[in-house]
Amino acid sequence: MTMSARAVSVLALAAAVAVSACASTSETYPSRTATEQLLVARAADRAVDGLTLPIPVGSKVFVDDLYFRAESAPYAVSAIRAALSEAGYFIAPSKTEADAVFEIRAGTLSLEQMRRVFGLPQMQVPINDSFNVVSIPELSVYSRRDRVGVAEFSGFLYEPKSGAPLGAVVPMKGEFNLRSHKLFMIIAWGQQRLSPGDRDPGDSWLQF
Repeated sequence: MTMSARAVSVLALAAAVAVSACASTSETYPSRTATEQLLVARAADRAVDGLTLPIPVGSKVFVDDLYFRAESAPYAVSAIRAALSEAGYFIAPSKTEADAVFEIRAGTLSLEQMRRVFGLPQMQVPINDSFNVVSIPELSVYSRRDRVGVAEFSGFLYEPKSGAPLGAVVPMKGEFNLRSHKLFMIIAWGQQRLSPGDRDPGDSWLQF
């Protein structure tokens, strides 16, 4: 093959590669699945259900979330603010405009998972002195899986100008559980995933 023929072949190959090139998209993998996020959100909603403060209803309250640290903190803080509004308190935009400052903190805002197996669970078994392992799949007659969203908040109130204590809120705790079952590793029943729930038309607004 002559030099010019080789050049033509290389150019043809490059053109074919360029024509056949394809684009690929990347997917992100968040730290929690959608079901896990909903479990934590529902637990937060339950924790603040019926929240009241040791001050008169109608007071202006500034919710201080400076020390509220958790993975789903923004949702939980909003749930606390919504619960205070529903209870009849006014949300102050700043400390200077508030009758009381409600400093909140998170005891926990996370998930617990437990799996019970009647049979042999999945295992990692070492096979040599180098600690190489082989995976043995689950061999069970029956298994049960529990996924629980757990939320616990607490806080205290003080007068914004003087810093005088006004009271405290004992830990508020909420849980939301999903339980599923499996028989012979094939037949599954129970609640496999969490759905937000359906609403009837016109039932999306709650008047305070």
